[in-house]
Amino acid sequence: MRVALHTRLKPGREAEYEQVHAVIPRDLEIALRDAGVTSWAIFRDGLDLFHVLEVEDYRAMRAALRDHPANIPWQERMSRLLDVEDDYSGNDDGLKLVWELS
Repeated sequence: MRVALHTRLKPGREAEYEQVHAVIPRDLEIALRDAGVTSWAIFRDGLDLFHVLEVEDYRAMRAALRDHPANIPWQERMSRLLDVEDDYSGNDDGLKLVWELS
């Protein structure tokens, strides 16, 4: 399934966010792939971040990553950069698709 997400950076954290994402820790990449992620792209417009990912089951992925030892330090790092921290407690399905050119 394809899922789109929107997150927002804290002001002044743009360069640090991009620097952190220049190299994703190998154990996190493995955890993402093990959780069913086949691709993940992030686009930035000012402070707004738009994520587009392909994953077998989005909710199952979030459940698998919630307490994963590779994801916990990553989310702690992201919480310093993002305007709203993701605590993995929600049952969201991402952004609603409004229109698509197939």
